[in-house]
Amino acid sequence: MIMPDLSKILLVTDMDGTLLPGSKILSEKDLEAVNRFRSDGGKFTVATGRTLQSAIKYIQQLEVDIPVILYNGSLIYDTHKDEVLFTDELPEYAKEIADELFKYMKNPGGEVLRLDNIYVVCNNEYEKEHVRICQVEPAYSDLEDVPEKGWYKILFADSPENIALLEKYIRSKNYPVDFVRSHDTFIEMLPKGSSKGAALKEYVKIMGMEDFKVIAAGDYHNDIEMLQIADVGAATANAQTDVKKSADIVLEKSNEQGAIAELIDMIYDGKI
Repeated sequence: MIMPDLSKILLVTDMDGTLLPGSKILSEKDLEAVNRFRSDGGKFTVATGRTLQSAIKYIQQLEVDIPVILYNGSLIYDTHKDEVLFTDELPEYAKEIADELFKYMKNPGGEVLRLDNIYVVCNNEYEKEHVRICQVEPAYSDLEDVPEKGWYKILFADSPENIALLEKYIRSKNYPVDFVRSHDTFIEMLPKGSSKGAALKEYVKIMGMEDFKVIAAGDYHNDIEMLQIADVGAATANAQTDVKKSADIVLEKSNEQGAIAELIDMIYDGKI
């Protein structure tokens, strides 16, 4: 079999639910596939809603040698140079909107995410689970005491039923910021126009990759725009129905079975 030319291929993957299984431990199958792809000349990176603190150990395990997309697209960061390449921060009035929404919630949980730390401003069982998943040591603070500026996103955490109610309430408003459902129990406030897809567009320009074939993989609502903007969008077998409908291909394997390894095999086989 002829080795494909990978030098002009950029593979971008979501982390939780796509590359990461429920255990949050990278599988050997996916690690080996990524290492092979990168060693053979392909460019590999991640686009995640995670903070730098919660993503860095995986970035290091994967030996990602190009910048990464964090905070659901609010930040493009070069971990080797410790350099911010692109940032899109929430406006100052986001604090007022967040305060209104936390007061609306029956059982509020949530956090403000800055580059320096995660600030838990309301705590409940779903927020505690988010902190556990991210494997970070957050700061605990009142909303009004979180340092000003540098807010990349605000996460609201509650039961699926209550998050659905919150989402409905948000839709009834005309807030000058964006919201995205990133999990059954989480909804996030982002700067207007900020998304993984918008960040991917910016990434390609910053990196001078306009002539690359961009392949993106994801599983949840916050991945849809990224999949649509990529030349090839791949949804995992466990992806939400609307994500599968937005993708160019639906993988046979889930995040528990090595979906990214399957996608890389398809690249090598010339199927993409």
